Amino acid sequence: MATGKQARAKRLSMSERAEQQLELHFPNYEKRWLWKRKVNDGYTTVPRTLPLVMQAIDAASKGHPAGHTLFCLWARSPDHPLLVIENPSTFAADAGFSGERIVDTWRRRMKRLQELHFIDVKKGDAGDFNYVLLLNPNVAMEHMHQQGLVQTNLYSRFLIRATDVGAYSEIDDIQAYWDLLREKAEDTKKDAAKKRPAKQTTPQSKAVIMPAQPPIPVRPATQEVP
Repeated sequence: MATGKQARAKRLSMSERAEQQLELHFPNYEKRWLWKRKVNDGYTTVPRTLPLVMQAIDAASKGHPAGHTLFCLWARSPDHPLLVIENPSTFAADAGFSGERIVDTWRRRMKRLQELHFIDVKKGDAGDFNYVLLLNPNVAMEHMHQQGLVQTNLYSRFLIRATDVGAYSEIDDIQAYWDLLREKAEDTKKDAAKKRPAKQTTPQSKAVIMPAQPPIPVRPATQEVP
């Protein structure tokens, strides 16, 4: 007789349950028509929340939707956050842009992704976006929410999806990190105030030096996208 621990171990994974349903509803389906990651080549790993993230990006891009541009970056990533772009026109074409100013159009979308902290970039021989660092879209989405750039209903669906796929801890982690940075900034200001000479007239305090990373969002958010 199986123990409780053994019974739990026998539970099917999501992939195994899907395979079971495949055989039930589509038995003997021609395998050449099916795409499976463990069988077929040409794949990468993308966050399951990406469709909702793309919606938020498009809504915050004011007539210049950049969500699909982000998806194309992930689709070409080597299963690693760093992407080297040697031919921008190829990426621009992948994103669906055409015409004489195809690369300029793509660059504007890339700039918006950088502003929203979904990517970070470094210049190189191929231009401003030669080296692209794909940032965690779940963290970037939370940053947008803190800035009031995501509609409440979309953010709610994002949280549900993040919880479903086990990614909610990433949101907790980044919030704790931002709180820590805020505390350090406040401590730095207090220390500077204590060391200030008594007779000195209110000089401007030195800016807190932070790593070259996305800024700490204003919290709590007081504005929401209509």
